[in-house]
Amino acid sequence: MASTTFTATAVKPVASAKLSRSSNVRTAAPSPKWVGSSFTGQSLAVSSKKSQQQGRGALQVSSALSDLRDRIESVKNTQKITDAMKLVAAAKVRRAQAAVLSGRPFAQELVRTLYTVNTYLDGEDIDIPLTQVRPVKKVLLISVTGDRGLCGGFNTFIIKQTMDRVAELEAQGVEVKLVQVGKKGSVFFRNPARSAYNVVMGTDIGNRPTIEEASKISNMVSEMFVNEEVDKVEMIYTKFVSLINGQPTLQTLLPLTKKGTLSDAEGNSIDYEDDEVFRLTTKDGEMTVEREKQSVEAFEDVFLFDSPPEQILEALLPLYLSAQVLRSFQESVASELAARMAAMNAASDNAKELKKNLSLSYNRQRQAKITAEIIELCAGSQ
Repeated sequence: MASTTFTATAVKPVASAKLSRSSNVRTAAPSPKWVGSSFTGQSLAVSSKKSQQQGRGALQVSSALSDLRDRIESVKNTQKITDAMKLVAAAKVRRAQAAVLSGRPFAQELVRTLYTVNTYLDGEDIDIPLTQVRPVKKVLLISVTGDRGLCGGFNTFIIKQTMDRVAELEAQGVEVKLVQVGKKGSVFFRNPARSAYNVVMGTDIGNRPTIEEASKISNMVSEMFVNEEVDKVEMIYTKFVSLINGQPTLQTLLPLTKKGTLSDAEGNSIDYEDDEVFRLTTKDGEMTVEREKQSVEAFEDVFLFDSPPEQILEALLPLYLSAQVLRSFQESVASELAARMAAMNAASDNAKELKKNLSLSYNRQRQAKITAEIIELCAGSQ
């Protein structure tokens, strides 16, 4: 009769049970393994080590799944916020565009009046202070930014172009004074680290610029120009091109031409001639933009002047300047809101894509955990 020998390591199952309890994972007690006619404890030690590793792995998987659930909920909440901000910005864009369109008829008729008055003054030498051209030694630069952020690169583009224009003028030996319209630009240029910029005035723009605010700016710059404190007035703002495109524009406000047309720094006209009006509509449930060309024509009727034409022209030009400043403010606000709507739309799309990827990763890890538990149960039942 063959003798059966037991090794001293046969007490390992007791240690295995303690490890299982300390790891808070229920594992099936390893079954004794008979090799030939001898019972060895080596197999029990290996089983104990495997069950310990499996317990730790289960805890790590559970922790990872909990973290993923928290991230998915966080991304869902972020998407709700960005969707709401996108809808709010879209509604405000409509109102901003309505404000721009409501002011266009007055400005257009004012331009036509200036054109017609100038036909009677063509070739005459008339001295009007706002049209005087003199050597440029000092320039007043009006920079129009937004009051809030979360609008992509809207404010950054204007601030960068303002800095570039100041550097360009100073390289030519021209002194530059700044008027900041918009909280973001005011905070940036009033920073003590940028004390080299001469900011003479800073004001907020708000979501609904008024003619009073525009007149305040136009009266101040007109007074500085007439008193020869500055020789030229320029404005940098964002022209509304479309819902996904705002064009930073540099234009010359003063001196005005006698026809009242506005031009950029190179003398190119950027007035109502060949201008486009944008209207926001919906088509098939989606927001679309309709374009309409804007033209300027002179009156065909005969004008009867109660006052000399030069006096009428001198009175119309300041009024026209205020209208153009208001128009620039309104265009800038519409561009800011459109940029914010586009930024929030992109943020919502990114949140949706991130939520999809996190959910996919969560489902994969959850399925892997379930598969591992099934394998454990099957292995313990054998």
